[in-house]
Amino acid sequence: MQICIFEDIHYEFLEPLIFTRPTCDLVCGISTLREKILRNYPGVKYSLHCRQHMEAYLKERNPDIPINRIDDDDCLLINGRVLASSNFAQQIPVEQSENKVYKQNDVIVAARISGDKLKYMKTKLTDLFSETDFDGLPVENVEVKIINYVWNLIQDHPSEFINDYNYFISGHKDKILGVVHEGVHFIEKDNVFIDEGAVIKPGSVFDASRGPIYISKNAMVFPNAVVEGPVFLGEASQIKSCAYVYDNVSIGRVCKVGGEVEHSIILPYTNKQHSGFIGHAYFGSWVNIGADTNCSDLKNNYGSVRMYINGDAIDTGCQFLGVVIGDHTKVAINTMFNTGTVIGYACNVIGAGFPPKNFPSFSWGGAGSVTTYDLERCIETARRAMVRRSYTMSESEEIVFRKTFDLTRKVRRRLGYPY
Repeated sequence: MQICIFEDIHYEFLEPLIFTRPTCDLVCGISTLREKILRNYPGVKYSLHCRQHMEAYLKERNPDIPINRIDDDDCLLINGRVLASSNFAQQIPVEQSENKVYKQNDVIVAARISGDKLKYMKTKLTDLFSETDFDGLPVENVEVKIINYVWNLIQDHPSEFINDYNYFISGHKDKILGVVHEGVHFIEKDNVFIDEGAVIKPGSVFDASRGPIYISKNAMVFPNAVVEGPVFLGEASQIKSCAYVYDNVSIGRVCKVGGEVEHSIILPYTNKQHSGFIGHAYFGSWVNIGADTNCSDLKNNYGSVRMYINGDAIDTGCQFLGVVIGDHTKVAINTMFNTGTVIGYACNVIGAGFPPKNFPSFSWGGAGSVTTYDLERCIETARRAMVRRSYTMSESEEIVFRKTFDLTRKVRRRLGYPY
């Protein structure tokens, strides 16, 4: 039996975070959706299904994992938007043999297939799956969380953080493995894990009374920073001096974070190292946030926040919701983001005042005016930023970059952009 984590046609509702990654590689808590799924099926071989233009790029990043390929005669297909709990395999066991589809309401959660149906599905691996591809299979309804929008990841982040933390520290008798300098202050020290190679400088405060704190390998917390759990700091990342990192913050590897951050997810290679407040936000990779940038995460009337998805304003039902920023976007100093702002992939946000809440991918400008960010200049900026982290953009990565420009062109044209 092989597992295949697939993408369906509803991936677009998770823009702009899914232009360079399949939906299963989005983070909620500490882990990706993919990691949470696979945790339930230890030792079972798996493959990934993705949009065709991303295939070469994913093969490069996952050299040991089949991409858009099913080799076995039996397969358990699992939707990459599933937020798998610890009992997911009990609801959808890998051992059963009969063909069936598992649904949460009308959403395809998973499907066990073999025979002629699997032969048909193998011919569809260059496309995205839809509900009709699973027609004819017996249906079993299950209670499983599905990520439909980016704000679902932010909402479920606190509970998932605790689940992930408990998973990662299981089996660790010693929790302080790194270097903790004299003068570091702990509250509920037993709720703090500091991995090998991490360095905690004097004067920093770790308050784990409301949730755990996890500091990864080779990370560093500078003097006089305040960290209030639950907080995760990824490998080789930094929390700068005098920063206030409040509860429910997850910071990926090779990031620099300063100022005030609360209830936010920051993916790898992103910098927000200066003053300014960010709350209930989600940042992609290779984002750079200028000094004194702030976002509002609560409306003045305390009402529900609306957010633009694919050009349509949707009531999120969230009272707290800040800004979502796609990969490779750069934000100038003193930028102000309104509640529920979406900044697309590879944007350059500049100028005084609040930029539009619907800021399409490859946009350049701010409150005064916005136009298209020249693709060649954009790629060159991305290359320079990557070199600073000893990372080189590969040919397959550039292809995805250029394809993303083409895929997002229709949104810019609808708003009157030149191209």
